[in-house]
Amino acid sequence: MIPADHPRYRSLVVRERLARCAGEKIVTLEGLIAHGRGEAFDYLIGERTSGSALQAEKIAAALLLLAKKPVISVNGNTAALAPGQIAALQDGSRAMVEVNLFHRTPERMERITRLLEEKGVRVAAGQAERLLPLSHDRALCLREGIYSADVVLVPLEDGDRCQALREMGKTVITIDLNPLSRTARTASLTIVDELTRALPNITRFCRELRPGEAEPLAGSLDNRNLLNRAMDEMKERLSHAMD
Repeated sequence: MIPADHPRYRSLVVRERLARCAGEKIVTLEGLIAHGRGEAFDYLIGERTSGSALQAEKIAAALLLLAKKPVISVNGNTAALAPGQIAALQDGSRAMVEVNLFHRTPERMERITRLLEEKGVRVAAGQAERLLPLSHDRALCLREGIYSADVVLVPLEDGDRCQALREMGKTVITIDLNPLSRTARTASLTIVDELTRALPNITRFCRELRPGEAEPLAGSLDNRNLLNRAMDEMKERLSHAMD
């Protein structure tokens, strides 16, 4: 039992959930390592949504709303951390949800799909095919899902698949706390924020944006500028860390 007044309460709750999901084979041990790396960067932004991240989240909502065929790609960590938030975003953005895994087994696919569906996510079903130009199992996707999408939201993404999706002409939105990662540098739009803070913000903007607001927001996208702002915000926080 983690006391609610513990200064690291939220972080410890997340770690406990990930550890439990690892025991259930929803999250891999490699996924636990990846989470720890991201959490280190979250310290650098003060474990809060920065101004640049909020702007990126608003642009992400605009891109999803303007898309002809938006898809949310979900891996094990995303399913473990935010199944209910994925359901809310799906409702707010009319996006398809597809499970896509690096460490892919039928058992993991089934367990992750069941976890999502229990929280109200409508998970796309069908026969996955090796449709992406990759040598590992993240190449497997649904022809009517990720393969046909024009806009793909890929939280906690692998850099090589992000690059492959971009080379296929897709707009790729990622959520990545490390602004220096290959994923962050390759994506069309990078949200430098923690997953469970970012998803509700995107959902809120999907519901709040009025007709005519999405187009200029999407047109304002400058990922290099957003990444530079995110790094400036980290540097600013570090410069005052000992004040």
